Amino acid sequence: MTFSRRSFLGSVATALGLGISSTPASPAQPQATFDLTKEDWLDAFSKNKALGAPLHVSRFVERIYYLTKPIAWAPNPGQERFRQVDVPVGFITDFASIPAPFWPLLPPDGEYTYPAIVHDYLYWDQGRARDEADEIFKFGMEDLRIPRWKIEAIYGAVRVFGGGPWDENARLKTQGEKRCIKVPASANATTRWEDYRKQKDVFCD
Repeated sequence: MTFSRRSFLGSVATALGLGISSTPASPAQPQATFDLTKEDWLDAFSKNKALGAPLHVSRFVERIYYLTKPIAWAPNPGQERFRQVDVPVGFITDFASIPAPFWPLLPPDGEYTYPAIVHDYLYWDQGRARDEADEIFKFGMEDLRIPRWKIEAIYGAVRVFGGGPWDENARLKTQGEKRCIKVPASANATTRWEDYRKQKDVFCD
């Protein structure tokens, strides 16, 4: 998901104009962290029945991450027309691609990280319609009981501005780009994604 700063601001303003609460989370609430040894934070995403295994990721020097274990989303009662989503080990993601000026309010590794990765995968796989992918993202955020103003802001942004990333993914796929690496990866703390992706035999078949 990629939005311009101006366009995303417009979406947030629209959502906040709906008369719903815009109060951000208390500073006392647990915040996401890039310290991937903190399993308690990662495991918190597994508590809702619609979401699958806990989130386990690793990263390159850049803010590019890959799954070290698979994740999934399954429909809740009343959502049966939507098929389960299974995201494989090694899938490459940037979490929620939110412009940096908005990170204090909507960080890329916020509580919506799990459904954001599912959404990234659906936008890359394109095995179902884009509007269905966006709906599943919204359902995933609801599963995590994320504040309504955040759901409306993020969902509204992907509905309005997601067409560009969707089309760009389709173009990149036709050019042979891949978004799934073999895990365990032959990477270390100094490995950059732009270098790693040029190596041979690092991508999934």
